[in-house]
Amino acid sequence: MPVEHYENFPVASLLLPSKLRPAVEAIYAFARSADDLADEGDATSDERLAALAAYESELDRIESGEPSDSSLFRALAAVISEYGLPLQSFRDLLSAFKQDVMVKRYATFDALLDYCRRSANPVGALMLHLYKTADTRNMRDSDAVCSALQLINFLQDIAIDWQKQRIYLPLQDLTRFGVTEDQLARADANTAWRELMQFEVERARSTMHAGAPLALRLPGRIGWELRLVIQGGLRILERIEAVDHDIFRRRPQLRKTDWLLLLWRAIRMRSHYKSL
Repeated sequence: MPVEHYENFPVASLLLPSKLRPAVEAIYAFARSADDLADEGDATSDERLAALAAYESELDRIESGEPSDSSLFRALAAVISEYGLPLQSFRDLLSAFKQDVMVKRYATFDALLDYCRRSANPVGALMLHLYKTADTRNMRDSDAVCSALQLINFLQDIAIDWQKQRIYLPLQDLTRFGVTEDQLARADANTAWRELMQFEVERARSTMHAGAPLALRLPGRIGWELRLVIQGGLRILERIEAVDHDIFRRRPQLRKTDWLLLLWRAIRMRSHYKSL
């Protein structure tokens, strides 16, 4: 699951086995702090890239077995060693965070998916490795779920990202539907905008459904956690539709009243996905 989505789905963490919480906390600390280096404060682009390069050097030290002076990386090294986690997943995250510093637009959906492959999918892969369920089919479906969650987060945060001079909608889609950057600046949710957003919502929903059977294959707590995560993402899409795709004036997000609905839908998921 992309790290941004922890704020959207806090109930999921309650289902983590206590023995895995230190490992998840170490992974989250790495991802969250690296994301902050790329995105928070008033550092220059060069300073951000240098800080992320220092994180890459720490991963190199872990790979070569050298001890770190950083408590964050000592904890991470211990988790990587204990669970045999792939270092490439952490390198992919850093690659995406560096891209956030340098890239503000995405010409095509394929380019955006490549970003998701590095910004979101590694977290799902790491979770599967923690639970020792990282086979080929599970990894494929995890990638679909994580990419869908990232796409949904982009749709939630269009207005926020615009303030950071970023657009996480494919420019080819804006052109296809006749939406301009000036329209984003004016927060103009006209007919063309709504048609564009409905297209993006349906694509994110389809991507989520493609990976959803994973939650029914995984045993115990991880399966139930993932069911809630998936249903939470789908519910956000419904919230976007409920405001007629005008995310400029109301950021769609989960409410306390949604949790019983999410639980009910999680329980009923097996009836919706016949092929696992």
